[in-house]
Formats: sequence, C-alpha cells, structure tokens
Amino acid sequence: MSPLRSLFGRASGPASLPYPPTSPEGLAARWVRWVAAHGPAKNPVRDTTGEHAGHHQADDVWFLAGSYGGSVTRRCPVPAGRPLFFPAFNMWQFPAQAGEVPVVSRATGHAQLNGVALPLAAVGTTTPFEVRGALGNGVTSTARPTPVTVWGLWVSLPPLAPGAHELTFGGSDGGGFWVEAQYRLVVS
Repeated sequence: MSPLRSLFGRASGPASLPYPPTSPEGLAARWVRWVAAHGPAKNPVRDTTGEHAGHHQADDVWFLAGSYGGSVTRRCPVPAGRPLFFPAFNMWQFPAQAGEVPVVSRATGHAQLNGVALPLAAVGTTTPFEVRGALGNGVTSTARPTPVTVWGLWVSLPPLAPGAHELTFGGSDGGGFWVEAQYRLVVS
C-alpha cells in the first residue's frame, strides 16, 4: 500500500483479531473496523440515504449501520447469499484496556424484518482489538492503531431471500439517547 493511501485512506494491515472472525465478538469487532475504514465523507453511520452502505464490505457478511443519534432511512442493495450483521444499539471505547467493556446496563433495543421481530444478542469484547481507520473516521478519528472495545445489542441474520425487504432496528441507552434505522433492502 502506498504511503499516501495509508495517510489519506484505509490504513494498511490491521492486527489479527483476538476473536474468531465469525464469532459474535469477532463480527462486532469487524463491524467497528468497517465503520472506521471510512473517512468522514462516506461514513456509513452518518449516511442519510444508503449510498455508502456498500463501501468496504467484507466478502462473507454484510454490515449495516445505525446512527449517531436519532432516526435515519436508507435504501441499499445487498448481494444474495450474504448474511447480515448490525447493532440495534452499541457503544465503543478507545483507547481501551483489557476488561473495559462499555456496557450500557439500561440499554434496550429492537429489530424487525418485514414486520417480524428479530432476536437481539448482547455481545461485548473484553479483549481490545486494534482499529486502524481512515483519517477522520467515525470511531477513533485517527489512522493510528488504537485499542478498542465494543458492547451492544446485535442482530445476526442468515442470507435474505432475493427481493425487497423492510428492516427496522434501533435502541436507547435508557436515559434519553436513542437511535433508529429503517432500511429498504433489495437482495439480488
């Protein structure tokens, strides 16, 4: 990777994860790295339409983003055969030490696919993982390696059938802060 790419884009070679990549903890850490891979102009959490949803996606899972507060409505294509992973509500901490998990004890969350409620799983990473993001990214704001931990109420879905789907998810910290995302997903 060129030095300019490292300085202005995604940083080169993140350290391996301390979790299996397809475990709930590994997926949560990978989701954070996915958000951090974007600079401020294409941040998927700040995206108001869904136009940036496909950037920097992994080959084995499709990540979706909520918001930094409030409600957002997005439309995006999803490749057929790709499972989905996203937080109804989450928090991350950086720089983090081992055992520093930003658990929000009063947090609540919800998710629905085509009007059917989806189960949420509380997932936290007790061992920090390294995040090297784009300069100005929405996680650490820096391209320097930073130890991060994350906690949240997450949803993991198997691949959706081809066609259009309505997905809504969100949550609250129990103290007035809330997030909500509504997606129109088109699987093909």
